Amino acid sequence: MTSFMLRLSLWITVVGFIGAGWLYGFVAQHLDSPIKLVGTSETPIAWVIPKGSNLSEVNDRLHRQKIISHPKLLSMYAIIRDKTDIQAGDYWIDSTDTARTLLAKFNSGQVIRRKLTFPEGWSFEQWLSHLNSTTQFSLESTQDVSALLDAADFKKNNPEGWFFPDTYTYTSSDSVADILKRAHRKMQEILTKEWHDRASGLPYDSPYEALIMASIIEKETGLVMERPAIAGVFVRRLLKRMRLQTDPTVIYGMGKRFDGDIRRSDLKNYTPYNTYMINGLPPTPIAMPSAEAIHAALHPEQGSSLYFVARGDGGHYFSDTLEEHKEAVRRYQIDGRTDKYHSAPTKSE
Repeated sequence: MTSFMLRLSLWITVVGFIGAGWLYGFVAQHLDSPIKLVGTSETPIAWVIPKGSNLSEVNDRLHRQKIISHPKLLSMYAIIRDKTDIQAGDYWIDSTDTARTLLAKFNSGQVIRRKLTFPEGWSFEQWLSHLNSTTQFSLESTQDVSALLDAADFKKNNPEGWFFPDTYTYTSSDSVADILKRAHRKMQEILTKEWHDRASGLPYDSPYEALIMASIIEKETGLVMERPAIAGVFVRRLLKRMRLQTDPTVIYGMGKRFDGDIRRSDLKNYTPYNTYMINGLPPTPIAMPSAEAIHAALHPEQGSSLYFVARGDGGHYFSDTLEEHKEAVRRYQIDGRTDKYHSAPTKSE
């Protein structure tokens, strides 16, 4: 090879290296430079990728909104690195992001996860109201309840009690049915486990009856430590064929008629849920019970008490006899009212 050819070859190699280095620097600069959030300062923005979008469409939108400068370059990079699969949803984009980090977010599905909390003791109606107050679910939750339950694969006759109270995370692609499905599955899992590990000699014929009892316990006391004692009273009353005589069931049966007080006339008004009038358990749960209430229903505290009355400090006074209970009612409940009633249970059958 002549010296000219050697120089030419060396020149081509040098130019090639320079060109490759320039190309690498150009690509790196546009992939790794911080993006621009026009008009938002340092505040992150929520950016939506609709279902069915492909990466080319997403990159074009990012370019039109002046977030990235070279959409085709990002698409080519994604093809070369086999990173073209993206997931729909809401994403946070902030000023520290680059085209490369945005692509990584879209690839891995780092979508915004919001939280929705359902407190213990809420009814199914309250669940629907809470969903309706959440922007994403407001339209869905006003639809026909049967349609919502069908979409959630709910196969039971009555939804009350069957959804576990908890905090659930959701994304923009989730529906009301998705939330209900998760909550129902969790309630089934907890109830199945507790039923399997239940104490002996309980007056329940099925896990559903235990769920009904748990819902009553949930509504009777907000003190976790008291729940086994409350459960013990109710279980002993059932075993002795005494009526439960518990106010929360009466309130549930009253529905929208309940104005904040139970009157003696309400206790004498028959509904399927009035445990002053019916024997045994009401036909369905009256609320969504917590795991602790379910455990208490299936592991009641041993003892001899058959009555309890609210002390006014959040707790209850427990009594073995009707006479002792009446004295406790006088002690803790006397307030000058003759037509309103605030105690349960009150008398033996």
